[in-house]
Amino acid sequence: GARRPPRVPQGVRDLAGGHPDPAFLPVLLPPERVDPVNGSHRASPRLAGLEELARAWFARDGVPDGQVTFAHGALDCMARLLSVELKPGDTVAVEDPGFHHLLDLVPALGLRMASVAVDDEGIRPEALRGALRAGARALVCSPRGQSPMGGCFSAERRAELLEVLGAYPEVLVVEDDHNAEIAGAASYALASGGLARWAQVRTVSKHLGIDLRWAALACDATTLARHEGRMLLTSGWVSHVLQETVERTMSDAGTRVLVGRAELAYTERRDALVRELGVHGIGAHGASGLNVWVPVRDESAVVNGLRSRGWWVAAGARFRIATPTAVRITTATLEAADAVRLASDFAGVLGESEATYGG
Repeated sequence: GARRPPRVPQGVRDLAGGHPDPAFLPVLLPPERVDPVNGSHRASPRLAGLEELARAWFARDGVPDGQVTFAHGALDCMARLLSVELKPGDTVAVEDPGFHHLLDLVPALGLRMASVAVDDEGIRPEALRGALRAGARALVCSPRGQSPMGGCFSAERRAELLEVLGAYPEVLVVEDDHNAEIAGAASYALASGGLARWAQVRTVSKHLGIDLRWAALACDATTLARHEGRMLLTSGWVSHVLQETVERTMSDAGTRVLVGRAELAYTERRDALVRELGVHGIGAHGASGLNVWVPVRDESAVVNGLRSRGWWVAAGARFRIATPTAVRITTATLEAADAVRLASDFAGVLGESEATYGG
């Protein structure tokens, strides 16, 4: 079963959830009137206007937009892709550290996980090669804004990964670009690299709001057919009321300005914490996205120590397979002045833990 996050103690600043700053989320623009539907939407599951916006969204970053469809969020989409592509017992290559909900989802589907180490430029080529040699039939990765480490592909890393994948044309490569609008990093997507089997998933939850359970999927023709066929058997389509809300909100000029401000603010806040931790000699990772990953020797000592000083951060155990211990700090609401205080408290906690636990 899925692991729910621990309850945040009262009076403690929550920096554990990975959520955006509500100040940068727009007011949603649902339709004023919803007329009754005659029959179903199975014959026309996508609103033409939103499909056009989705195609332009992918094409802007060089992702092929010839085959596009929708789903009920990123995890819904990835679950469907993996379940129609693989059979129980097959292996999926996943990032380590990686998105904790995905690490719960893969075994729930009856699949095995092969961990692929990541760094500030995303998944590492040699680690990926090892997972593919061991028989992984699919790869799920993030091209930027990687959670929890914040890695983002560079042009060089993208080329190295495509070279590795070129020897395994049958492997389905699924990119989770959930932070596309606010990652603070350019797109160097594997999806634009001419792969035979590929998919890229994008959502609006982080920059438009969590109630918009909608994802756009661009993929190869075989992947599209399998995804569409399975969706027709289950939910059939994404609610047209939801689709119209997404379309109206994405098209709003004020919303576009707000999202642009959000990306700048998130970059400044993330960089500020990495910088302030560095002042105290504490190494941290956060090249893009909403989080900073800080390696530590004792996760519990750091989480509990920071809680006693008014900060709630996430223990790295939820995100790790074989990666060494660390904590994840969400910086979306952490302004620069707060970063100075948090970094000082972090250094104090590390000093206390070394004295108490021997490092």
